[in-house]
Amino acid sequence: MEDSSAPRSARTTFGWLVGASQLLGVTSVVLAGVWMGHYHGGFAWDGSDQEFNLHPLCMILGMVFLQGDAILVYRVFRNEAKKNVKMLHGIIHMLALIVSIVGMAAVFDNHRAAKYPDMYSLHSWCGMATIVLFSLQWVMGLSFFLFPVASSWLRSAYLPVHAFCGLVLLVMAIGTSLLGITEKLLFSIMSTYSSFPPEGIMANILGILLACFGLLVCYIVTKEEYKRPPNPEEESLAVHFKTLTEGSSPTMP
Repeated sequence: MEDSSAPRSARTTFGWLVGASQLLGVTSVVLAGVWMGHYHGGFAWDGSDQEFNLHPLCMILGMVFLQGDAILVYRVFRNEAKKNVKMLHGIIHMLALIVSIVGMAAVFDNHRAAKYPDMYSLHSWCGMATIVLFSLQWVMGLSFFLFPVASSWLRSAYLPVHAFCGLVLLVMAIGTSLLGITEKLLFSIMSTYSSFPPEGIMANILGILLACFGLLVCYIVTKEEYKRPPNPEEESLAVHFKTLTEGSSPTMP
């Protein structure tokens, strides 16, 4: 929902920025699919190199595009009921986690079938750290905000940490993806890299698009005028909930 109180020019700019982020994200996912499908034989689930091809596609779809969109929902739907936005935020993050787990399973299954060692590269170390921290962030978000078990003051203290960590994880995911793109490209075309074949051009464009997607998401999320405005009704309900659960007076600070 658009904020009717915001200037028309600001709403228009915001719409263009969000649209551009979605175009960059979708194009990145499509390019990843075309790269793995056209240049590396497509997809399968049989331990072959075609199963490995699911890994970059799933990680870009889950850890980059879906994670970025989950972050953006608080700006795109900043005037909707906060509970609904929280639910959407959590669901998209859950989908990102599921897709990413499929991508991780694909690469481990391929390595096991081919008898390759696991966790030998910087890319794999960064990727594992990112998905473990992402999983922890999702669980913490559920327990603090969607199904809160912590006190209101603890939730208030953790909220900026949660938001900051979300952006850090997105940056980590994009950085890990760029490492993976470079690693895959070097392994697959090392012998012909001097001729700079079309695959190299496509992979480089994909890397640039991922970086631009991340920069745009971070810009939208951190720009003050796009943040969720205060909602007196929600604040009143929050005070009432705190009174019921913690026994404090609404008039107390």
